Order: sequence, then structure tokens, then C-alpha cells
Amino acid sequence: MTFLQLQVESLAPLLAIGFAILFVFMILLTFVRRYKRCPSDRILVVYGKVGTGNSARCIHGGASFIWPVIQDYEYLDLTPISIEVNLVNALSKQNIRVNVPSRFTIGISTEPGVMQNAAERLLGQGLEQIQELAKEIIFGQLRLVVASMDIEEINNDRDKFLTNISNSVESELKKVGLKLINVNITDIVDESGYIEALGKEAAAHAINAARKSVAEKVRDGSIGEANAVQDQRTQVAAANAKAVEGENLAKINVANSDSLRRQREAEAERVAIASEKVQSAKALEESYIAEQAAEVTRAERERSTQLADIIVPAEIDKKKVEIDAEAEAERTRRRARGDADAILFKAQAEAQGIFEIMTKQAEGFDRIVKAAGNSSQDAVLLLIADKLPELVKLQSEAIKNIKIDKVTVWENGSSKDGKTATSNFISGMYGSVPPLQDMFNMAGMELPEYLKGKKVEDGNDDAVTELN
Repeated sequence: MTFLQLQVESLAPLLAIGFAILFVFMILLTFVRRYKRCPSDRILVVYGKVGTGNSARCIHGGASFIWPVIQDYEYLDLTPISIEVNLVNALSKQNIRVNVPSRFTIGISTEPGVMQNAAERLLGQGLEQIQELAKEIIFGQLRLVVASMDIEEINNDRDKFLTNISNSVESELKKVGLKLINVNITDIVDESGYIEALGKEAAAHAINAARKSVAEKVRDGSIGEANAVQDQRTQVAAANAKAVEGENLAKINVANSDSLRRQREAEAERVAIASEKVQSAKALEESYIAEQAAEVTRAERERSTQLADIIVPAEIDKKKVEIDAEAEAERTRRRARGDADAILFKAQAEAQGIFEIMTKQAEGFDRIVKAAGNSSQDAVLLLIADKLPELVKLQSEAIKNIKIDKVTVWENGSSKDGKTATSNFISGMYGSVPPLQDMFNMAGMELPEYLKGKKVEDGNDDAVTELN
């Protein structure tokens, strides 16, 4: 045993151990690479063989081992999606069309059941496809919510309007694995101006109430001021009266003071009453103007309601009649198209049949010509020879069915060429039948000599035969 062989035998166990370690390391590396951790802003969807009755397993905020070959994985992004929904011409409960521009913020839900719906219906779809799907759902539910509420309710109770939208939209979005995060209604506008009229009416009432309150405060202030002046003057007059008590001048001053006080009190009272009446009159005037505007708006609303009740059903009936007429015209066109197709198919079938017959006849004629040694004249003679019994039969049939009960021939004793009148009559009748020679002449052919009744010589036995 050589030294090299000894070295190889000593290294063989080491090589086996090394290969085993490498194999185990590769297996561990594969297992490590197949262990996937799920980020907080994503959903890990494991699909393949994930359990009986389950199409996928969803993991949020955890990790899972993905078995090779039998399983695979993808991620669903939880980033919020903003969708602009501009609802136009939506019918409310009062049949008034309104525009509801809004913006919805949605995202893939992390609830267990809803997350499973997202894995089944949204996996593999892009952001634009998810936006279009959610937009269609939001449009439909937003129209339903608007149709279930009055204009006053939509305009005055925005919280209820948003709550109805959230409940309706979110229940439908959950079916495809989405969640409604936020709803923002920017403005609500109707084509008839009904919402604007309601705002003007409310503003007019508020302005009238404010003006009335101001007038009442001014009135109370004037009365209070007059009462304060009255108290002040009374006290001063009483003090002066006590100071100059017994004196005539004091009495005169007090009398003058009392007269002036009474005049000023009357003037103040007159001014206060006049101001109160003026303010009341202005408040009534403004109230009447606001009520007049409200009545005009209400009349316009009634007119719009009447138009919606009469014109809209009429337009619907008109559209229905047009659709029925178009459907009847389409049925008529389809029946006509079917009849034309049937006639065309029948004509094509008949043409195909004629073509097949002519083709087969041409093939038969070609074989007859080849059998006649490529001689067209001999081929025609073969055909005529084949049809000769029928031709002879036709000649005999020409006079076969002539019914002659009685024939009277007057003889005068004269004859020509040894023939009597009776024989001439019979021969003339037979002569009316076209002979074979004339039929061949009309066809541009020559009747064979042995069919003309002439003598032909036979080259073999020199016999002479006469055909009668």
C-alpha cells in the first residue's frame, strides 16, 4: 500500500464528516430563510397547504415558517388609501338631486374575519385596482344613504348623515377585506337651490331675533336711566325742601323743580314709548320680509316637487317605451337575419348538391371517354348505344296511346307506286315519328351504318348482312 493510498484512506472519514456538516448547514440555512417575519404595516398571507377548509393564513405582527414546495407567501400593504368621491345628481328622499363631494380614507382591515376576506379578494391586486373597487362600493352606498334622508335632515344633522354613511359603507367594505378610516364631506349643494334657501331662512330668523333683543335692551336701558334720574331729582328736591323749609323761595324752587321733573319724566316716557314702537315696527317689517322670502322659497320647493312628481315619471315612461321599441326592432332584425341566413344556407346546400352531381357526371364522362380510347365520338356512340333501347321505346310509344275507334278511308280505285290509300295513311302516320337518322343529324353526329339498314361487309367471313 503506497503512501498516497494511506493518506486518502485517512482523509475519507474527515471528508464524510465535512459533507455531513455542509448538508446540515444548508438545511439550517434553508429553514432560516423560509422563516418570515411580518412588519407592523403589512399582513403576511401564507397560502397553499395551510389546513383543511382554509384558503390562506393571515398573520399581522408575528412570524411564521413557510414550508418549501407546499406553501408560499405574499404581503398585503396596510397603508391608508385616500379616495375622492364626487357624487353628482343623487336623488334624496324628496326626489331633489344633490351633489355630495367627499373624500374617504380606507385601508385593509386587520380584524381576523375581514383580514381573511382581504387575503381571498385583494391578494395580488395593485393600489389602483383596490381604489377602483372601493370607489364603486362607496358610490353605491352613498347614493343609498342620500336616497333614505330628507334634505333638511342631511343639511341640519351632519353627524347623523356621516354616521349613516359610515355604517353603510363599512359593512360593504368588510366583505372585500377593507376598513373605513375616515369620511370627510366637504359641501352639500342641490341644483334647485333648496339648501341655500333654507340657510337664508334660518339667517333671517336669527337676524330678526337679534334685532328684537337689541331693541328690548335699549328700551330697558332708557327706562332705567329715566328711573335713576327721577330718584336723583326726588332726593335732591327733598333735601332742598328740608333746607329751605319755611321759605317761599325754596317753595318756588321746589315747585319749579317739580314742574321740570314732571316735564322731563313725560318727555322721557314719550321718547321711550316712541322708540319702543319704532323698534317693534321695524322688527315686524323685517319679520314680514323674511316670511315673504320663506314663502317664495317654499313655493319654489313645491313647484320643484310637483315637477319631480309629474315630469320624472313621464320621462321614465318615455324611456321605457323607447327601450321596448328598440327591443322589438332588435327582435325583428334578428328574425330577418335568421331567415336570410336560412335562405343562404339552403341556396348554398342546393348549389353544393348540383356541384357534386355535375362533378360526378363529369368524372363519369371522363371515364367513358377513356374507355373509348380517348375518342369523344366513340364515347358518344357508347352513350347512345346505352340509351338506344330507350330511344326505340320512345318511338314506339309515340303512337302507342293513340286511340282510334274507327277509321274510314275512301278509296277511289287509284293507287300510286302500288300503294292504296289505306296503306298511305298508315305509312304517313308512322312517318310522323322522327327516325333515328334525323335525331343524330340534329345532334351533329353520324348514325352508324349498321343502324341505317344498309348492307355492310364483314372482313372476317365476307358475309353480307342486311338490317331491316
